[in-house]
Amino acid sequence: MHGRAVIFAVDLPTFPPTPVVVRRNRHGGLLGALTGEYFLAPTRAPFELATSLRLAAAGIPTPEVIAYGVYPVAGMFARSDVMTRRLPAGDDLPAAWKKSNSDGHEALLVAVANLLKALAGAGAWHADLNLKNIYIVGSGSAVVAYLLDVDRVTFPGGGDVAGRNFSRVARSARKWRERWGLAFSEDDLARLAVLARENI
Repeated sequence: MHGRAVIFAVDLPTFPPTPVVVRRNRHGGLLGALTGEYFLAPTRAPFELATSLRLAAAGIPTPEVIAYGVYPVAGMFARSDVMTRRLPAGDDLPAAWKKSNSDGHEALLVAVANLLKALAGAGAWHADLNLKNIYIVGSGSAVVAYLLDVDRVTFPGGGDVAGRNFSRVARSARKWRERWGLAFSEDDLARLAVLARENI
């Protein structure tokens, strides 16, 4: 499995077995080329655990953090691995969108809107909320959108959190449309905006 780097999928020897994934924390973007997997201790791992628990308490679907390990490297620097419960079979949002017809697109928009509303309700802002960080499980009326890369989540609160999260999603959707031809139109974004504002 691959994210920013190789991700290992294993089953813990419990009864019944517990399916998990283990990944090394890495910097993304331009910083990633310079610092890679090295962070100031204690790395992002403890923060990711705390954030995951807070999101789960707010009813936001996200992978459950089961354990993490921090490995000192030199001085103030360390590396870390994070183990999360493996999500059910599914796809990231771009892959799910490509596979779906118009009815499927509506179900996906509803699921993403529910995620955006839950984030707004928790006062949570995801600094890297792109389409690849939304993982889709289920089909039809049972579609659920999970939030990934929760180490990029903070809780600033305020009335602009909903707008900031939506702007990140919209920016990513336009990027996918322009660069990779994903048929995620401005009408789809407008529909998502309407759904995300319902009942909040």
